[in-house]
Amino acid sequence: MKLLKPLALCCLALLVTAESVSAQPGGRRRADLSIPDVAKKDVICFALYTVHDKTLKLTAQLYPLSGSDAKVARLEIEKDGQWTEVAKSDVIEAGWTVPFRVENWDDSKTVKYRVAHGTEAFYEGTIRKNPIDKDEIVVAGFTGNSIQPAHGGDISRQDLIDNVNKVDADVLFFSGDQVYDHNRHYAAWLKFGRDFGDIIKDRPTVCLPDDHDVGQPNLWGESGKISTLSGAADGGYSQPGVYVQEVERAQTSHLPDPVDPHKIGQGIGVYFTNLNWGNIDFAILEDRKFKTGPAGRVPKQGPRPDHIRNPDYDPASVDVDGAVLLGERQLDFIEDWAKDWSDADMKVALSQTIFCGGAHIHGAANGRLHADMDSNGWPQTGRNRALAALRKAFAFHYAGDQHLATIFHHGIDEYRDSIWSFCVPSIANLYLRWWEPVEPGENREPGAPEYTGDSLDGFANKVTNYAAANPEKKPAGNLLNTRAAGFGIVRLNTKTRDITMECWPRNVDVTDPSAKQYPGWPLTISQFDNYNPPSWGQLGEMTFDVEDPVVQLVDSSTGEVLYTVRVAGSKFTPGAPKGKAFVVKAGKDAPETVVAKAAKVGGEPVEVKLH
Repeated sequence: MKLLKPLALCCLALLVTAESVSAQPGGRRRADLSIPDVAKKDVICFALYTVHDKTLKLTAQLYPLSGSDAKVARLEIEKDGQWTEVAKSDVIEAGWTVPFRVENWDDSKTVKYRVAHGTEAFYEGTIRKNPIDKDEIVVAGFTGNSIQPAHGGDISRQDLIDNVNKVDADVLFFSGDQVYDHNRHYAAWLKFGRDFGDIIKDRPTVCLPDDHDVGQPNLWGESGKISTLSGAADGGYSQPGVYVQEVERAQTSHLPDPVDPHKIGQGIGVYFTNLNWGNIDFAILEDRKFKTGPAGRVPKQGPRPDHIRNPDYDPASVDVDGAVLLGERQLDFIEDWAKDWSDADMKVALSQTIFCGGAHIHGAANGRLHADMDSNGWPQTGRNRALAALRKAFAFHYAGDQHLATIFHHGIDEYRDSIWSFCVPSIANLYLRWWEPVEPGENREPGAPEYTGDSLDGFANKVTNYAAANPEKKPAGNLLNTRAAGFGIVRLNTKTRDITMECWPRNVDVTDPSAKQYPGWPLTISQFDNYNPPSWGQLGEMTFDVEDPVVQLVDSSTGEVLYTVRVAGSKFTPGAPKGKAFVVKAGKDAPETVVAKAAKVGGEPVEVKLH
């Protein structure tokens, strides 16, 4: 029996690709998904899994099989010292993945598993128990896995592996650009698996494909249309739909089932859903799949359709009618998710990038843009709708893509009236960005850098910056750290409801007391800071006869649900807008009972019985 840890085959895998492309009429490329037979080799590269609602989903990633190899694999678990088969699945030859599904999974126990192919090929890992008994859930976050040697991409990832194991992360979050090879995704994806497989195999992993993963420099998916412009700024996908399907199958088929599985154009699927782990309810979003492309809709005001280089432009002029960000299907999902607190103490949104223009300078120190429509600051109406939906759940936002690590407190109608976001730095930073407003931010924390504080981004969105890991203006020496490369850690305390953000450079030991994070980190906020507008007041304190009830605030005149949240403990003082009346509902696990009618800011304390 051999446990597969393929090293000798690295060069072979980088030469083999499932997506050699050839030209079609009109310049559009099509994917040739055939892979030539290869000599005897290792079989299983790595495996990703999640467990949600007592269902285990695991996807094994294989190397190319020869024509005579069996096209079926098995999933086995160790039980009483013996390996027992729990699932068998056919190999999907387009991309060489094997999806497994096991219903009625007992998530109260840690179990060893192995993926088996034939009689000699095995890949072992651990399915962790659901950490509902832990007070703190640790989520390690990564983005931008460039492999360009000139920018540190060829440096070992072992420091990341070691640090994940040292903090014993409960969840891994790869927010996008796991792969940068636009024509050979499969080969580069195998390298990603070899680099990170040792930590992925033993813990739940959320992996979100972004623009480079699907073979293009930027992505405005526009519900699956075909892009016809270089750079894809007209919206849609540059690569064929089968290419995109293969990429998403490899990176997301192990996620919990999509909440709305209807496909978009070109037969491309969707994967937006939620994952409940350790009593943290993660919303998994696709913030590029439905987004509108700017070319042809927004007047060109720079060298590219998506880059605005005009200091006199009117930000309102680009918030054009019909421009979409998350799309109605995802917004409906967030609305429902925000109200459902089953087995959840805290809510976190995971997506490719943050909801603002998170950088002013792109590429080099003189590359100032006035606005970048590849960011989720545009379209502004779509951005505000997304934030308005997420704050109803007091959701914290964890993302990447920008290459630049930042912490923002977002505003819609006023500064700091919505959620917080943490954008993690790139693993290896190929393309540099800086957060550097022309004017110093207002209302900064004492002693904070001038780039922090209240500002308008390039689309006149209200943002308050608390930290930015700006790279050096002329990177030198250690290319990774002068380029502000690194990774993030978020600690979610389900007892105190504190959220601690950490941002670490590469090649440090996070357990070493002398190791320093990037300036501005760590930073701790409360879950309840994600919807606490400065203009609000408070209703009377409510005392409940049960611990940690779910409370919902409803506008009594319109019936609109302002928010739903699980309380920490037996006391809660709801925040609310001034000058309005509200219905307050509460319950042990859902807001079923009206506990206050016509409540207003400044009201009297209330004792609530829910039994």
